[in-house]
Amino acid sequence: MDGSIRAWVQVQPQPQTGEGPLAGIPFGVKDVFETQNLATEYGSPVYKGRRGNEDAAIVRRLRSLGGVVMGKTQTAAFAYRTPPPTRNPRNLDHTPGGSSSGSAAAVAAGMIPLAIGTQTLGSTLRPASYCGITGFKPTYGLFSMDGALTFARSLDTLGFFTHTPAGMLLLWEALGQPRGREEDFALGAPDPLPDLEPAMANAFRESLSRLRSRGLIVEPLPIRPLLEKLASEAVVVEKYEGARAHEQRFKQYGDRLLDLAGLVREGLRISEQRYQEALTFISQSRQDIAERYKTTPVILVPAATGPAPRGLASTGDARMNSPWTAMGTPAISIPMPIPDGLPLGFQLTAAHGQDARVLRTAKRIAALFESPA
Repeated sequence: MDGSIRAWVQVQPQPQTGEGPLAGIPFGVKDVFETQNLATEYGSPVYKGRRGNEDAAIVRRLRSLGGVVMGKTQTAAFAYRTPPPTRNPRNLDHTPGGSSSGSAAAVAAGMIPLAIGTQTLGSTLRPASYCGITGFKPTYGLFSMDGALTFARSLDTLGFFTHTPAGMLLLWEALGQPRGREEDFALGAPDPLPDLEPAMANAFRESLSRLRSRGLIVEPLPIRPLLEKLASEAVVVEKYEGARAHEQRFKQYGDRLLDLAGLVREGLRISEQRYQEALTFISQSRQDIAERYKTTPVILVPAATGPAPRGLASTGDARMNSPWTAMGTPAISIPMPIPDGLPLGFQLTAAHGQDARVLRTAKRIAALFESPA
């Protein structure tokens, strides 16, 4: 299958080195994670042929539980914008999203049941939405990013891909995390909705109606202005920190870094004062949204602005994901029930540290999506 999808940089199954709940389960590793004796090229021809010297922390963790590294999956160069050759398994004429392109595509194509990626703005949840699978971004800092290429230190977060939210909950438990107890509570959703393509807006409204018809309470939340401002401030942080993280690389390679070269030039022009203003707004927003979570413990939002764009020139728009990445809250994308067309993702978010809550709720909602009216 990979001749047409091109999800992989390298397929080279590694020996199983541990025993545990993931025994024998193969997984893919985004090519921004260090992996011992495997390609670690950051998606860039500048690093073609580079191999890792050791496994990143999350790779070691999954291997210690019995997981088997199948190989390295394609990434947008340096986990930024320059797209890899990967195509969307649901329609080869469309992007799988990015930057965790290969991880999402490999899971969506059924090549592997599990893959890891990263998210700095929307690099896990958006590809999951585009490819019709489950993507999960845990609470910021919950899992070590040691051995992953740094992009923007206050945003970079681990990401996981599985076929279903039930599978993600199993992975969560395999990683030694508590499942918690089932709960009933009101959900929240933005009203008015953010600026979306018609297909996403219609599907999201239909999904909310379906949940309400099955007995769930979904309260309208006037948070659109907050989310829009957060999305723009997250980009300021990404560019400021990204430019400084890659400044030395830019001095060495210049325009050979393609889109990343432009980011460094732009980001170095952002002042310390402007950067601090963005961080302050994000911190204040975190407190604001924490108050919202007290009455609506899970907030529902679209996982992307629309379906996967045609062609491979762009990996898509991260505006639906970046507010939650900036605030460091856990978020998950699951497929919405749509009669035809490209997949569309339904995003669930919860307060800091409430990862198990968002996973349990995602599993419950997925079951309601599948149940007859």
